[in-house]
Parts: sequence; C-alpha cells; structure tokens
Amino acid sequence: MRWVPGSARAKGVKLQILKAGNESEIDAACASLVELHVGALVVASDPFFTERRDQLVALAARYAVPAIYHLRVFVDSGGLISYGTPTQGWYRGAGTYVGRILAGAKPADLPVQQPTTFELVVNLKTAKTLGLTVPPSILARADEVIE
Repeated sequence: MRWVPGSARAKGVKLQILKAGNESEIDAACASLVELHVGALVVASDPFFTERRDQLVALAARYAVPAIYHLRVFVDSGGLISYGTPTQGWYRGAGTYVGRILAGAKPADLPVQQPTTFELVVNLKTAKTLGLTVPPSILARADEVIE
C-alpha cells in the first residue's frame, strides 16, 4: 500500500498511518483514533487483521469511527463497508493452479493473475448506529446491502 500516502496528498487528505502487530497494539491504535480526530479508518488487507476482525469491528463501533475493510466478512461481523475481491475466486484460482501443476506444469511458467471482480458490501445497520446516511449512488453500486 505504498501508493496510499501519495494518493492522500493528491486529494488534500491528512493521513495518519497506525501500525499494530498484536491485539494490545490494535487496542492502542484504535484508542488513538479519537485523540487524532480521524474521520474514517481504512483497515489494510492483511491476514493478521482478518484474523482479528471481530476486535477491529468492535473497536470501530466503540470509537464511532466509520471503517472500510478489504473483505465482506468484516461487514458480516458488523463492519460498515467492504470493497475487495470475493474470496471464492481466490480458492477457485488456487485450485486451478494446483490442478495444472499436478498435470505437469512448471509453477514458474504459470502467469501471475490479477483479480477481475470486486464486490462492494454495505451494512446499513452499522451506518445507522454511526449516524451516517449512505448516499444512494453507493447503495446502487453495492453488490449487497445488509439491513
């Protein structure tokens, strides 16, 4: 996510990067959101954060900070919004590659694949709890709206 600081500067957005490597650091980072007067939280795509999604979603709710996540499981757990690639595509692609390798293909000869589908999921119950109104244009683009 090296592109994020440059993108924030280009949009005139002040960016605070918070790092956490364990549960207590997540707690501390989220507690600092209020002190820093942040308007929103972007949770990076990382297995560490995915494993701790319930903690992250609960902290975003406790501190009333709108947050966006990379996987819909965060929204299923009560998060506000997610935008990312559906996980079933990952598994299907991995299975295809395993089949090709078992059939004799050399892994180094297989092309790197980029995701081609993305899904936007919005949790309106969480939006209401945060006192937010989700614009109709976002709701129209959403692949799923949780009410």
